[in-house]
Amino acid sequence: MPPQNKELLAYAKYLAHEKNYSKKTVRAYYDDIRQYLEFIEYAIDTAAENEIRLYIEKLNSKKYARNSIIRKIAAVRNFYRYLVRTKRLKKNPFSYILNPKKEKKLPSVLSETQVTALLEGVETTKFLGLRDRVFLELLYSSGIRVQELVSLNPGDVDFVNEEVKVLGKGSKERISPVGGIAMRLLKEYMKKLKALTGNNGPLFINKNNTRLTARGVELIIKKYALKAGILIRVTPHTLRHSFATHLLDRGADLRSVQELLGHANLSTTQIYTHLSINKLKRDYEKAHPHSKK
Repeated sequence: MPPQNKELLAYAKYLAHEKNYSKKTVRAYYDDIRQYLEFIEYAIDTAAENEIRLYIEKLNSKKYARNSIIRKIAAVRNFYRYLVRTKRLKKNPFSYILNPKKEKKLPSVLSETQVTALLEGVETTKFLGLRDRVFLELLYSSGIRVQELVSLNPGDVDFVNEEVKVLGKGSKERISPVGGIAMRLLKEYMKKLKALTGNNGPLFINKNNTRLTARGVELIIKKYALKAGILIRVTPHTLRHSFATHLLDRGADLRSVQELLGHANLSTTQIYTHLSINKLKRDYEKAHPHSKK
């Protein structure tokens, strides 16, 4: 075993015991760093920027996904930081190596027809079915995050102004408007909830009368998506993406959508403009007589 491998083993132990990373994460770091060490033939002391750039070129030539390359480079960069911090090395050769930019993937969005099929596929005669329809309507009509949804309590609902108070990222409170259909169903649901639990607990409960979890919501949505014949993967965030995209498609202002979503930066919201532009292009190609050769 080359002596440098001892450094890698020590780093793996550091990740496991001091950083409390999972076995899977430690293994991923270990494999990524070992791949790099094999490329430089374990010459940690003499490897410089040029070798690192050649390694990155090799990763690109193997056609790894951009995000995989970013992960591999980050693993090696952090390994070098550890070596400098523990005084194994004096200088980090990664200091002047820039990270490749991440790929920006457009989020999956449902059409308005698909959303209708998803919502109307819920049977509301029983309490749990009504609960499911209510939180689906609430996710789509307000665009709140799933964690914000499951954290709601009955006191957070304002029927007079048709809005809910949510606790967003960074413990920031915001008020989210809620659609009329969702509010009507929510009023019906909360009457039954009060009869069942006294309205003292969470707004959305599971079959054991305890707070519904984000994972529980995900599984329920998956079930109804399959029932509606929707082929793409549907998550609570898919409804949030659909909420924002449909607002922009119908002429909403980007700043308003930013406020509704609770985004700190407008740049985060701008991804939805790309989705709307794609829809405009499709509509143009279908409708304009000179759009195709």
